[in-house]
Amino acid sequence: MTNELETTRVLALLRRYGFNTTSFQALEDGITYWWHDDDACVAYAQGGGAWVAAGAPIAAPERVELVARRFVEVARAAGRRAVFFASQERFAALTQFRSVPVGLQPVWDPREWSQLAERSRSFRYQLRRAANKGVVIRRIEPSELGDPVSRTRLGIERLIENWLANRRMSPMRFLVRVEPFSFAAERRSFVAEVDAEVVGFLSAVPVYARDGWFIEDVVRARHAPNGTVESLIDAAMRRAALDGSSWATLGLVPLAGPVPRWMQRVAWITRPLYDFAGLYAFKSKLAPSRWEPVFVTHTHDVATPIAVLDALRAFAGGNLAVFAARTLVEGPSVVLWSLALLLIPWTAALAWADTAMWFPSLAIQHAWIAFDVVICAAMLVLARRFRPLLGLVVATAVTTDAVLTLLQAVLWNLPRIDTILEAIVVLVACGAPIFAVLVLWRAVRRERRLARN
Repeated sequence: MTNELETTRVLALLRRYGFNTTSFQALEDGITYWWHDDDACVAYAQGGGAWVAAGAPIAAPERVELVARRFVEVARAAGRRAVFFASQERFAALTQFRSVPVGLQPVWDPREWSQLAERSRSFRYQLRRAANKGVVIRRIEPSELGDPVSRTRLGIERLIENWLANRRMSPMRFLVRVEPFSFAAERRSFVAEVDAEVVGFLSAVPVYARDGWFIEDVVRARHAPNGTVESLIDAAMRRAALDGSSWATLGLVPLAGPVPRWMQRVAWITRPLYDFAGLYAFKSKLAPSRWEPVFVTHTHDVATPIAVLDALRAFAGGNLAVFAARTLVEGPSVVLWSLALLLIPWTAALAWADTAMWFPSLAIQHAWIAFDVVICAAMLVLARRFRPLLGLVVATAVTTDAVLTLLQAVLWNLPRIDTILEAIVVLVACGAPIFAVLVLWRAVRRERRLARN
């Protein structure tokens, strides 16, 4: 456990040696510190059987490798693996360890931002759209951000609460916590307002040793005008340029660039939960000066998939199963995606099924097939972005489906069941739509609650 005195020590160290993009995240809640003497430390979290460090050790450049080796030794003595997540090229060059790319981060020189913005017609168009809709961007002073009863602070809190409630995954616990009010004097924060209502928020944290800024959080309301996010980023970059900063990033795009093939497959499988390609496309449109690789670094006796799994456990708060359960409860996207995919072989099975055995007539069989095709397509749309009206229509249709399926099962199928396998098929046919009904109506209620807020 950490305390205010220890985080003050870490902040002093960051001001001298904070080079990693994620170095400021060492101050997040839930981080543990391992100290090497008084002038070096490693910020880490538990990830299953590993200590997962938030990037490279915070130390003088000439001491980084020594501190990392000692951290590995202490972790081993405690029966733990040591993993350094979101490390960068300087640390990856150390020969004592193995570094594997897990994505890319875009980098800009803020002093060149105005020319880049002027050259991008689409970017200028987004700025004009926001301005025409009355979006006003302003920087927030630390005193205003730190006042728990200020109108702006309360507006930001509501914005973040609604934004988190609308995410496809349960909130993560490592390196990506949304904590915009801690160490307010160190941050650079901006709000987007329309008629004094907060519709967007940006928080940038310092990367001291690079004289730069990591734009850590960019949050917008669902009803915010198009161009709100671009306007916030534009304001942050121009302010950094005025201050003479020479380096800025929007942070990691996971699984982008030359990552191992198995990671590319993971990106494809997890698309319903996280739009990696969309994130890369958005940051690319902002014309970064260059892309820097980001790595997971570990000892040579640990397989890279194990190291990545350790990092995922740290992000999940230590237990992936609990994180998955929270995601299923708090957001229906992955369930809808799974149900839609399962409907594909199920619909094919309906098409090949013996009509006389399973259906009262051929017309009813064809009607079920057509219905499932439509529902499958609708669920895929909802899994990507839940639309309240479509969700209501699909929930109503699937409720009707569940009732009709149950009636057919009782009146037609049950009297004809001869084997356990046939009974299982009927049970699945009745249970799947009932489960989908529960998921869909819960999602519809959640959307209504968000709309009221």
